[in-house]
Parts: sequence; structure tokens; C-alpha cells
Amino acid sequence: MTFASTSPFSRTIAPAAGQADNMPLLPRRVLLQALLATGALASAPAGMAMPPLPQLPRSEAVPGGVAIVPLGTIQGDPRVTTENGTPVLLSTDARGMVAVVGIPLSAQPGEAQLTLRDGNGIRTVAYAIAPKTYAEQHLKVSPKVVDLSPEDTARYQREAAHQAKVKQRFSPETAFSLRLQQPTAGRLSNSFGKRRVFNGQPRAPHSGADIPAPTGQAVVSPADGTVIDTGDYFFNGNTVWIDHGQGLLSMLCHLSRIDVQPGQKVKRGETVGAVGATGRVTGPHLHWSVLLNQASVDPGLFLE
Repeated sequence: MTFASTSPFSRTIAPAAGQADNMPLLPRRVLLQALLATGALASAPAGMAMPPLPQLPRSEAVPGGVAIVPLGTIQGDPRVTTENGTPVLLSTDARGMVAVVGIPLSAQPGEAQLTLRDGNGIRTVAYAIAPKTYAEQHLKVSPKVVDLSPEDTARYQREAAHQAKVKQRFSPETAFSLRLQQPTAGRLSNSFGKRRVFNGQPRAPHSGADIPAPTGQAVVSPADGTVIDTGDYFFNGNTVWIDHGQGLLSMLCHLSRIDVQPGQKVKRGETVGAVGATGRVTGPHLHWSVLLNQASVDPGLFLE
């Protein structure tokens, strides 16, 4: 993979020999900011202004949350992965270069580790995950949506395999701000992380936030990005996936219509569809999932 940008500080960066093509690549612009933030560019040209630091999500190092992990002194172009090898988003804060890590809802409290590769070699960076208990939610839905027929089961399995590939998307550049816009008007529910019980049958925790809203209300992109998938899925209904860069993805579900197509570039606040009640729902609303290094995390942590 190579990446070229029109930024005056950009250059083409290629993976080192023997490294996977989908390893995370840090844009030169972000590396410069990290060096400036840590004072490493003391010899920078006179009059060169200190750039502002990126806006990061709120740090909450719990299952379903986000950890902002300082990486210390960096040499060259760093590449950071989780314990299972998933690329991690890199940015900067006042401490210098940081990893912005999505923590899966299934994560156990305790110590977790990242693997950092840079010009100094390979080392691990530890961070702590604190416990968090989420509520339980009981819902009544049509029995045929819980007790799937063989045909529906086969459809779900095909769709799950496809969307697992969509979640692996990792593009090298992100927007300067990692704060997101709420994609439709309404009250953002506190349903993220709740363990769902459908007709008395436990299911996986709710991996997004719901926004009750009338059918037809506009749904917009939470940030600049690229549409990477659209479709009508058994559980999620009409769905749009948007890549915001470096493994930060938005999934917008249950839409009454889809106004974009895969490959389309979208701007923050641009309409991508409309609220609906397609898929497995009890009424019209928007389901919004935010994924970071393939982990579903609390969208509320990214709101301005």
C-alpha cells in the first residue's frame, strides 16, 4: 500500500519489507504534529507556527470505550496493532503521539497491550481496561425474526460474512478532528452496551446508539469519509457504511432510503439517507454504530 497526499508535509509511505499491506500508515502531517508537540523540532525554521492539536474522542478505557494511549519516543513511521494484530488509529495530543484504541465490549478488565513497530524495532505498550457494567434490555419482536427459518439463517450468515470484511477496512488518512456530528436530530439513547433479550432469548450486547426519529428525517454523514458499503440486511435493514479513515467507521441502519453508493466521497453533514424502520425494529429510528480498530465503541464518546 502506498499513500500520497496534497499536504505540504506528505510523502509516499510504503510498508517495510515483510510487513502486511494493511498495516497502519501514519500520515507525515500527523508525524510532524507529534514531533512539534514533544519539542522534537526545536530546530524548526524560525517563524514556523505550532499547529493545533487534533480533537480526539473522550477517553474512557472500559469495554466498549476508547483508550488514548501515549506511545513515548517514536523513530520513523510507527505502526501499531492490537493483541490480535488489528491496525490502530494514530494521532497526537499534548503528550505527543498517541494510539486511539477501540476496546471491544467483550474485553476483560485488566492490562491490555499494543504492539508498536518503528525505527527502534518492536516493543509493547501496556494500558489498563477498567470494568463497566451495562444494563439489560428486554424487547418483544416478531417470533420469526428471533427464531430464524433455514432460509433466513443462511441469509444472515452470508450477510455476517460480508460485513465482517467491511469492518476490516483501514485507510491511512483521517480527518483532523475525530469528533463526530450526530447523524440525525433527536435524543441519543443510552442503549449502547445493553444486553438485548429478544422474546426472553439473550443476544449480544447492543453495539450502537439508537436515535428515535420520524420516518423520512434526513440522516447525514458524521464526518468526511468514503461510503464503503450499502445494502438491505436482514437485521439492520437498509444500511450505509462510511469510512472516516484509519479504521474509524460509521454504520447507519434501518434507513427508509439510501442516497449514496459505494465509493462515493461524502462530507460531514451531507445527507446519505433517511430514518426508517427496515430490518429488525420495533419502530422508526436510526441505529448508529461507531467502529474503531474493528471494535464497536460508544458513539457518545465522539460527539462534540
